[in-house]
Amino acid sequence: MQNLNREQYTTAMEGWVYAKTDLRSLEELFPANHIFNISTEQVDWLRKTNANKEFCAEVGVVEGRLSIMLSALDEKGNRIAVGEVPYSVFEPLKEDITLTETQTYSVVKKVVLSKDMRKIDNDSDMYYPIANKPIMEQDKAVDSIESWQNNGQDWFYAEYKQNGGKGIFNKFYVPADKICHGDQQFSFVCSFGLKYSEIYQKQLPALIFIGVHNNLGGSVETISNTYDYAKPCPPICKIPDFGIDE
Repeated sequence: MQNLNREQYTTAMEGWVYAKTDLRSLEELFPANHIFNISTEQVDWLRKTNANKEFCAEVGVVEGRLSIMLSALDEKGNRIAVGEVPYSVFEPLKEDITLTETQTYSVVKKVVLSKDMRKIDNDSDMYYPIANKPIMEQDKAVDSIESWQNNGQDWFYAEYKQNGGKGIFNKFYVPADKICHGDQQFSFVCSFGLKYSEIYQKQLPALIFIGVHNNLGGSVETISNTYDYAKPCPPICKIPDFGIDE
């Protein structure tokens, strides 16, 4: 598992704060078709360390490469002090990845018998889904990822023109239960996406997690391996918050 010590972690965060103010740096840090790989070891670390319903994926620059650093939170939302911070670098997607989604249908068939035991009605209704509602429709995930690929640099430019890059995300809050599936051994491919927010009335970035199970055979049930619950800060920041001056 790749880790940063405290000094490297602080340097990485400072590197991102600087990069947000320079359009050329932003363009160099966000090449197309790059993703973060979150290993099963990192997921296990979060499962054992995080004590909150969310954890944090903080953005940094490590040796000139965009990275996300995983921060476990306590019950109140404060970062849990650890000796080293796990991180993943932004790197090319090495092979095709499959987004899966299973929808469950229930067909209810009704037959009505008359008092003299003759069939007088016969119909059926389909209800869906009856269980295991997919977390995110894969079409929406693909649209979001493609929107980032096509418009991500334009989004950075708009934010830069508006406030000098101060509104560009520093971190993402991720619901832990969506990523830490009990004892199931998932790794994740993590991609940026771009989605419209009705609340903020503008496009906002998201982190989309695509799960890869180490053992898809046996009794493992995967109804959806696509999650987009990670929310950017800013603008969606939690209290208490934390930064490099902590």
